[in-house]
Amino acid sequence: MTDVPRRTVRGAAAPRRARLARAAGATAAVLVLATAGAGAWLYQRLDQNITTFSADGIATSRPPVAPPAAGGGRAVNVLLLGSDTRQDGNGSLGGGEEGVGHSDTAILLHVYADHQHAVGVSIPRDTLVTVPACRLPDGRWTAAKHNQMFNSAFTVGEFAKGNPACTQNTVEALTGLRIDHTIVVDFKGFAAMTAAVHGVDVCVPNDVDSYGIHLTKGRQTVSGQTALDYVRARHGFGDGSDIGRVKRQQAFMSSLIKKVQAQGFNPTTILPLADAATKSLTVDPELGSAYKLAEFAQSLQGIKLSDITFVTVPWRYQGERVALVQPDADTLWNLLRQDRTLDGRATASPGASASPSSSAAASASASPSGSAAALPPNVPITVHNAAGSPGLAGKAASALRAKGHSDVTVGPNTTPRRTTLIEYGPGRNAAAEALVQLYPGAELRADAAADGLVLTLGQDSAPADPETEEASPSGTGSARPTALPSTIPTGIAENARPADSDLCSDLSFG
Repeated sequence: MTDVPRRTVRGAAAPRRARLARAAGATAAVLVLATAGAGAWLYQRLDQNITTFSADGIATSRPPVAPPAAGGGRAVNVLLLGSDTRQDGNGSLGGGEEGVGHSDTAILLHVYADHQHAVGVSIPRDTLVTVPACRLPDGRWTAAKHNQMFNSAFTVGEFAKGNPACTQNTVEALTGLRIDHTIVVDFKGFAAMTAAVHGVDVCVPNDVDSYGIHLTKGRQTVSGQTALDYVRARHGFGDGSDIGRVKRQQAFMSSLIKKVQAQGFNPTTILPLADAATKSLTVDPELGSAYKLAEFAQSLQGIKLSDITFVTVPWRYQGERVALVQPDADTLWNLLRQDRTLDGRATASPGASASPSSSAAASASASPSGSAAALPPNVPITVHNAAGSPGLAGKAASALRAKGHSDVTVGPNTTPRRTTLIEYGPGRNAAAEALVQLYPGAELRADAAADGLVLTLGQDSAPADPETEEASPSGTGSARPTALPSTIPTGIAENARPADSDLCSDLSFG
């Protein structure tokens, strides 16, 4: 594979010491650009920042392009990778010795056909997969290799900048999904993006003082080198696993998107951010200019933070490696191939919800206006998910905000319970009575320690079981057709994280 640069591509390096959350930067880059909605004129100024990789290494036998949906839109799959190259000033941030570039984390971003909702699927670096035939620098193709670590695909051929085409081939063979675009980011650009937005709010679950990384427990704002330390650290958090780090990457990306949206999209904000983002990107030829990248980003402007869900592909440890949990992993790929939500529902038409929905949220949307008006808009409401249905709390929170309630927070998932519970603090009993009208049958309970209302969604608020039907396989490789789930598989539900979750929710592992 030959790189086709819009800016000069020089030698590369790849250390073992600092395994950065490269995918965090890549996902943040595309979602920040998408949610920014800046004009094409801005991106045209940035055209020379972008580097493209050659399409020569992309497999010729591929899954089909997703067909148009009833509303006219088409689902889009974007593979977001990271590079630990130390060229172009990256070595000063990551340190380490030179070597072949690696990509140790990856996120497959599935944008639903309505272009208003998305799911980001994290694939752990140690996942055991089949790496299909990939192109070498001399033009020859390798034989497929089984039981390989996922991140090894990026090193096939020992290209200085890595082999994103091989990783794309691997993901298509694994999932049966057509990858429309592949985007690679370096961590110098990632650090610059965090500085451009004047820092990102994060939550550090415990003090960290190891491997040259020093972080203090608690909520704080980080940028530059400190932001890199936060997303790259494994040791010092939980069991030191990559799985725990993925959770923090997902939380960080959510917080970055929230920060950009809150600051507004004026040129003073967007110019330095777009400059940093595009300098960090290596993209496929279809996105090989700032104008093309702008067109793609602008097609995603309707995606709100509350309409993004992150999920780690269902997994388990196999020795020191990670194995996929079946049939849950294949069910996940099957849902995305059919453009279904994680609870198996059909894709919504443009303007409607394509996220996992809840009967509770539907009740709130359909409630008489008089009932909603009785609930003061400034009463603090914290929403917890105790139903085991991913995205339920975020969806309910969005419905409440849509009705004018400004102080709504999504809290961490709690111990499963059958019925919905509404707890209220001193002087909030009238507000609780108003809220229960939106959630008929919910239990009311006074809590002297509560500040406002606490809504815990039980299994009675979970979505109704979707109609089970046979899947229609749309791809190739190891993905297999499965029946749509009547309930969300445990392997998916346990690994899902709504993007608007609380910063400190579920950040440690082990």
